[in-house]
Amino acid sequence: MEREKTCTASESNTLNMDKAVAEPTSTGVTLRQEELAMYAKALGHPVRLFVLEFLSRRACCYSGDLSQLLPIAKSTLSQHLKELKKAKLIQGTIETPKIKYCLNRERWEAARNMFCHLFSCDQKNNLNPKK
Repeated sequence: MEREKTCTASESNTLNMDKAVAEPTSTGVTLRQEELAMYAKALGHPVRLFVLEFLSRRACCYSGDLSQLLPIAKSTLSQHLKELKKAKLIQGTIETPKIKYCLNRERWEAARNMFCHLFSCDQKNNLNPKK
């Protein structure tokens, strides 16, 4: 059965990347693959997923709000927020003495488009093992 395409028209910009992004780097992977791996790493922990889901439902929040919601040390939360910022999925603004965090909606959409492309192309590219 052929898979239905669930990606939106806005993803065509992501899928029509210029050659510099699609050509392999010295490591043999493309810049798009490196970016996708960065997003995958950022999404690779349940606390980070919680933070992203939480921020996706509101404009912004303060780090203190998150530390009250999560039963983890503030230093641990800080490390998770650092990973999300490194992947550019969230933005932090210092409002002394607090830090306000918001979802970087542009990067969030880019990551969503890249994962959508990856998962909608698996049959075409024969990435599924044969049974």
